[in-house]
Amino acid sequence: MSIKVRFAPSPTGRLHVGNVRTALVNWLFAKGQGGAFVLRIDDTDLARSTPEFEQGIEDDLRWLGLVWDERHNQSQRFDRYAGAAERLKATGRLYPCYETAEELDRRRKVQLSRGQPPIYDRAALKLTDAERAALEAEGRRPHWRFRLEGRRVAWEDLARGHAEVDTASMSDPVLIREDGLYLYTLPSVVDDIDMGISHVIRGEDHVTNTGAQIEIFEALLVGTGRAVPGFAHMPLLVGADGEALSKRLGSLSVAEMRDQGYEPLAIVSHLGRIGTSDPLEIAPSLADLGRTFAFSKMGRAPARYDVADLDRLNAQVLHAMSHAEAQPRLAALDCDLGPAFWDAVRPNLQTFAEVTALARLVRGPVTPVVEDQAFLDAAAALLPAEIDAGAWAAWTGAVKAETGAKGKALFRPLRLALTGQDQGPDMSLLAPLVGRARIVRRLRGETA
Repeated sequence: MSIKVRFAPSPTGRLHVGNVRTALVNWLFAKGQGGAFVLRIDDTDLARSTPEFEQGIEDDLRWLGLVWDERHNQSQRFDRYAGAAERLKATGRLYPCYETAEELDRRRKVQLSRGQPPIYDRAALKLTDAERAALEAEGRRPHWRFRLEGRRVAWEDLARGHAEVDTASMSDPVLIREDGLYLYTLPSVVDDIDMGISHVIRGEDHVTNTGAQIEIFEALLVGTGRAVPGFAHMPLLVGADGEALSKRLGSLSVAEMRDQGYEPLAIVSHLGRIGTSDPLEIAPSLADLGRTFAFSKMGRAPARYDVADLDRLNAQVLHAMSHAEAQPRLAALDCDLGPAFWDAVRPNLQTFAEVTALARLVRGPVTPVVEDQAFLDAAAALLPAEIDAGAWAAWTGAVKAETGAKGKALFRPLRLALTGQDQGPDMSLLAPLVGRARIVRRLRGETA
């Protein structure tokens, strides 16, 4: 089977953590098997969809590396949805209903009070032509429901194994609102058929919907000889405490994560491996993440989203980044002080932007923190004439022999004087970059 999947976001907001995980797993599944990834913009709600959000979705996916093979807008396919609706009407599977929202709510309350399931009673199917005409004369416009067969719909779920849904326990879903707006389900099924989607991959909160959607697929595929797509329903994300992902994290957008300094590879490695049997480490690349992806590795328990894990992975990306990779970004920040500088500071980075503060340690200005000027004067007198790779070890050894200071008492005052900080990059690597002249001035307590 040729693998083809789709990601269908609505351009009514920015992509957030949950969206990205869905897009990523679709991409990994397809690309790991040489398949195709389709970006389908669900912009049928013309009032709420905006070009700005649509562009933002594209920008976010490109930044993450999730490039698509095809791209479609549902707003350009209304004729296809209208044609499918007419076919369903002709076979009696799509029928008009005239109840208002208030009337439906009252019926549900009555059903619940009687201990009955609150499902639609199909009263509209009992209306005569005259009764329908009378309702329309009152100004009512119908919404259209899909008539379910009321049977057990079964499929083999790639993520959950054997799955079944009893559509007899469900209300006939509304596919078209009274104002003519298509709800998500019909356009989604029509597009999946037209675009040859082989697998629908999404969160497990859609499992019940799948039973109804399979019946719609079957109704529209009658006589075509084509099969219903396969399905995979992933466990949902939870927070580090095991509870439902908080609103703050659940709505965290890709744009916000980018602004906070997270690297694309850290984000995709994190979201691609949480909830699986793979170790939660940085993948060599997005392509490698796809080659090793398998639903068989995905557990049934909710995937735990912990920002501390993402922070750790983000640091891993930066610590492994070569100067050649970092150079364009260093140059953009006016911080490209060469490979030796990058090798000295990258082990201390949590986000790339922190490199600007570390560059100031080299070229200044740094205001020394002086706790014992006499100790620093003694150290200055022992400073080697040339500050090379071995200078720090030789110098601190000499200072130790002269003053008797050792351990923290030796190294801390020197670091505070040279960097203004009590922790930071390896001083044996940093000192040659700072240079002898600046070191001397800082040992004197001068800003340099």
